[in-house]
Amino acid sequence: MAEDSPTRFYLDKQNAKWKGVCAGIADYTGIDPLWVRLGTAAMVFIAQQWWIIIAYMVIAWVTPKKPIGLYNSRDEEKFWQGVRSNPKRTTGEVRSKFRELDRRLADIELHYTSRNTQLANEIDSLR
Repeated sequence: MAEDSPTRFYLDKQNAKWKGVCAGIADYTGIDPLWVRLGTAAMVFIAQQWWIIIAYMVIAWVTPKKPIGLYNSRDEEKFWQGVRSNPKRTTGEVRSKFRELDRRLADIELHYTSRNTQLANEIDSLR
């Protein structure tokens, strides 16, 4: 079987009400499952789009179940939902975080490697 990928669409059986299709769509897009379910029901009953029932069954039949432990944390789940919805924005956010970390590390390095006599005296007093 193929490797589990956080960018792939899966049925979400852990949060499923019936087959897990709406929960999977909600997980994939980051939308609350209640809204996906209400939208699906509205399309079927109010707009009378009966083909959605057939599409739902086909999706439930061909889509694999979401592996347990696909995400290590809620933050990681939100990150991958962002990647799926807008990959360019997400890579920009990651670059920005790395730039900020790099800047902070450079500030720390500058502080500790500069000629700071007060800091040197404090370190010597601790010995």
